[in-house]
Amino acid sequence: MTAFLKMHGLGNDFAVFDARAMPLAFAPDAARAIADRRFGVGCDQLIVIEKSANGADAFMRIRNADGGEVEACGNAARCVARLLMDERGTQSVRIDTIGGALVCEDAGAGSVTVDMGEPKFGWQDIPLSEPTNAERFVLTIDGATYDVTALSTGNPHCVLFVEDAEKASVAALGSRIEHHPLFPARTNVEFVSLVVPDRLRMRVWERGAGITSACGTGACATAVAAHMRGFAGRKVDVLLDGGPLHIHWRESDNHMLMTGPATLSYRGEIDLKAFA
Repeated sequence: MTAFLKMHGLGNDFAVFDARAMPLAFAPDAARAIADRRFGVGCDQLIVIEKSANGADAFMRIRNADGGEVEACGNAARCVARLLMDERGTQSVRIDTIGGALVCEDAGAGSVTVDMGEPKFGWQDIPLSEPTNAERFVLTIDGATYDVTALSTGNPHCVLFVEDAEKASVAALGSRIEHHPLFPARTNVEFVSLVVPDRLRMRVWERGAGITSACGTGACATAVAAHMRGFAGRKVDVLLDGGPLHIHWRESDNHMLMTGPATLSYRGEIDLKAFA
């Protein structure tokens, strides 16, 4: 039997495996089976903590519920950081990911702040399939046009500002945008409306996972896009289905700081052979 932790950040939930002492490899089929909410553990993402090859406290590997490996996950970073800080008795850790290194600090009251680095707008960095002014452009789907912002916050995002995020067609339109030919690696999609100055409502369609209650990299993308559009300052609260994240797009170095909770739901054991 193999031990795992069930954790979540504002309801964006994870099955977390520690592979630092004994390597663990998950094929896409196995990851999908474990993520299944009827026959598996049930999670939005499967997280594997590995040893870092370059001196960081750990390397975090991420597979979405569809089995695909992805570059970054802000909510998972807070959860892994919480585990590592508690384990080491420190106030900060550095976590490596495919999307880059993340510096994480204890923010008090059970919260963690993650330095998510700088947003990227280069069409090849997101990536997009053709040269595009990603900061603002029109996306066409079935004859309908959408005014969007695309960027990478460690993984690709497409942000739409709508009149009321509560009424947005997150499932139907989110899936279409995820698979739009402009996004060769697919994309996460955020539907955003302004609540009051510096407070945004966001709902998300996550690439490879569908509708989730929270997305940390998506909240960062939303905050950056909102500031660029003149809807908010550099410090905003982003209200997701699972609760609020605080995002500070720091002017001094252009880094995005994300602060929110990291919660342990339970500890368990799983027979990985049953999912092979």
